[in-house]
Amino acid sequence: MLVPLTRQKFEQIIPLIATGPQYKYYWGKVSNFIQRLLVSVVAIVAILLVKTFFRIELDLIVFVLGIFAAFYWLWYPVFQSSIRNLKCRRYKYSGFFRGRILDWWITDQLVGKQETVNNKGDLVIVENREKRINLEIGDDTGFSIEFDAPLRPAHKVIARGQIAEMIVMSNRSDLSTIGEFSDIYIPSRDLWISDYPYVRQDFFNEVSRRLRPDQEDKPRRRPRRPRVDD
Repeated sequence: MLVPLTRQKFEQIIPLIATGPQYKYYWGKVSNFIQRLLVSVVAIVAILLVKTFFRIELDLIVFVLGIFAAFYWLWYPVFQSSIRNLKCRRYKYSGFFRGRILDWWITDQLVGKQETVNNKGDLVIVENREKRINLEIGDDTGFSIEFDAPLRPAHKVIARGQIAEMIVMSNRSDLSTIGEFSDIYIPSRDLWISDYPYVRQDFFNEVSRRLRPDQEDKPRRRPRRPRVDD
């Protein structure tokens, strides 16, 4: 099932400014924070040196640049998330897709290399690999996509045949060509599968509930057992 979304609803689901989970994603590890902090320190020192040696009188501009430099470590993750969100929002059309997991498999992906020296003094290249889960999701019309994300312990509940939902984006009004798609949601497990958390989950779930068939929303009744006097 593929249902077109209005522009207003799409921009609610894919926000321009970073959400909390998106900010956390780009905040990174302690090493990432230290790198941003060093950039802030170097930038402040450079601004002070330029002001001192060149005797710049543009105090307001220097002050503003100093503020930006001082808080670079804080605002840069917001900037990174907003740029990534903007790439999705550039698509003119979007839709809500609900299909089923046709297949899944696990792969190893090379994410980086490090050069080190062993005990004998020889140069050794260490490959950093990451296990990723790959999903093929499709519906009865023949539409299907392949998606991959870092493997997590929660993914052990994934099985073929489960319903999966996502937002798809296109520059065609009929959504015949998909240019990008969001993270994947499995309603039966309340499980999100993603590398980067594109969507506002509250707005996404609102659309999901509205488009969910009645039989999925209502609890199923047990069949009444026949009585002896029936």
